[in-house]
Amino acid sequence: MVTKLPKVDVVTTGMGWTGGIVAAELTKAGYHVVGLERGVERTIEDYLHGHDELKYNTHKELMQKLTKDTITFRNTLADEAKPVRDETALVLGTGTGGGGAHWGAQTYRYFPYDFEIRSKTIEKYGESKIPDGVTIQDWGITYDELEPYYSKFEQMAGVSGEVDPLAGPRSIDYPTPPLKKLPQMKMFHEAAEKLGYHPYVVPTGTISEAYTNPDGETLNACQYCAFCGNYGCEYGAKADPIVTVIPTAKKTGNFELRTNSIVTRVLYDGDKATGVLYKDTRTGEEFEQPADVVALTSYTFNNVRLLLLSGIGEQYNPKTGTGMIGKNYTDHHTITGAIAYFEEKKFNSYIGTGALGSAYNDFNADNFDHSNVDFIHGGQIEMHLMGNEPITNNPVPFGTPMWGKEFKENSLHYYHRNMTIVSQRAILPHKDHYLDLDPTYKDDYGDPLIRVTFDYTEMDHKRNEFLVEKCAEVAKEMGADIIDIIPMAEHFGGRFTFQHDAGGVIMGANPETSAVNNYLQMWDVDNLFVCGASAFPHFGPTNPTPTVAALTYRAAEGMIEFLKNGGGPLVNAK
Repeated sequence: MVTKLPKVDVVTTGMGWTGGIVAAELTKAGYHVVGLERGVERTIEDYLHGHDELKYNTHKELMQKLTKDTITFRNTLADEAKPVRDETALVLGTGTGGGGAHWGAQTYRYFPYDFEIRSKTIEKYGESKIPDGVTIQDWGITYDELEPYYSKFEQMAGVSGEVDPLAGPRSIDYPTPPLKKLPQMKMFHEAAEKLGYHPYVVPTGTISEAYTNPDGETLNACQYCAFCGNYGCEYGAKADPIVTVIPTAKKTGNFELRTNSIVTRVLYDGDKATGVLYKDTRTGEEFEQPADVVALTSYTFNNVRLLLLSGIGEQYNPKTGTGMIGKNYTDHHTITGAIAYFEEKKFNSYIGTGALGSAYNDFNADNFDHSNVDFIHGGQIEMHLMGNEPITNNPVPFGTPMWGKEFKENSLHYYHRNMTIVSQRAILPHKDHYLDLDPTYKDDYGDPLIRVTFDYTEMDHKRNEFLVEKCAEVAKEMGADIIDIIPMAEHFGGRFTFQHDAGGVIMGANPETSAVNNYLQMWDVDNLFVCGASAFPHFGPTNPTPTVAALTYRAAEGMIEFLKNGGGPLVNAK
């Protein structure tokens, strides 16, 4: 039996950043929001005494257990997909806060080029610059249109940063100063400037000083303890939905949080969503939650899966190019670069945060002339000081035996004498890379798992070859005695390690080329909004959260307009 509950204004399907933003904005506007979350509720007290690398960084305490829910993966259409079972290879947040609980809090904006990538590439280089099979498209929104929402997220999250001189224009500075510039960062800045580049201290949601945001929520100053990415912040110094947007929603009196509630279907009738079906994970009891607006606010994989399981939209077919749901899947963050070792310089490798570091963007987006390279877009050159925890960090130069006397000697010698310089790069979509429902493997409830088909392209390799040379260049200028190049594998190996996945419900200017408009409203189900990186037509060069958040703030604005005006499309198709 399914218990039908009273209708509400808005229901969300997860309570991480996107669900939290929707809940905060809609409840402040006076609407009743029910937030469904498959995991448990967390508070900052749950993060206390959490400096346990084995528990959090190795055993992934804050993540969804892959015995309960996972994905399947293959490189090509001809391969058989297999479930991902390695918990270090797929880290999906669960519980209130979601990925915002354990993120490293790097808070970069995308470039103006990203949002108009196809038209700007053709305008400057001609259509022949785009390789066959690469399905880039404009996003249906410009950087200038999205900029106020970037600023709104940064003010809410208290972001600490230094303005990148090559970034798009800003309407307001970061609300708090950048983190401290450690000796390694000073070396990086000096070397980059000597090479003629434009380094800056990267922006972060691990903030530099105590700050109270516009909603009245207070964050504390970062302690540089290094227990950051994969951990919740016990100091309350990391922007996290459980210390920002979720408390804001609760204070309104218009928000109801239901944990241990996994959404299994979006219910709809004709061209309207009527609500969602969800299960209580403790009892197995099923509930129907009717709502005027349904906001899908779970992770990329689950947003796509819910639409496919619910029969909403047409599944993308890579052979015909038809259908939108599942199209343009991209995985980000196959990080390569260079490890620099120093014989005489010694650093404090313990100090760090999930985002302490420096970078430059001279080879990112279209900030340099691509006429004589065999790829488009680029990547950021960066170095981060995250704190070298002993289990997962034991750097020794290539060629060192992995056990024995020489390994021990090199481990001790180089532990505080190394730094890694890497490139975060854009990943562009390909016609053969997509998401669909696996025909074989199912979850505990009998529903098909999501299947990922993805591999590196020739252009990915060419972009990588160019950028790792730039990483080695700055390492050499810094005076490194040994420089080891981190190789890129020939094929993607199914490690979705950094929870950076995009596409599948892409945005655009018309329903012929996109699933949602620039308010993340589905073209053919106007009271259904799909929030998250699932809307990205390609993966930009850096971490996705600020762009996800900016788009969600705009979507929340659209939901309010939708409810005020009695429904209807918010954007006319071009």
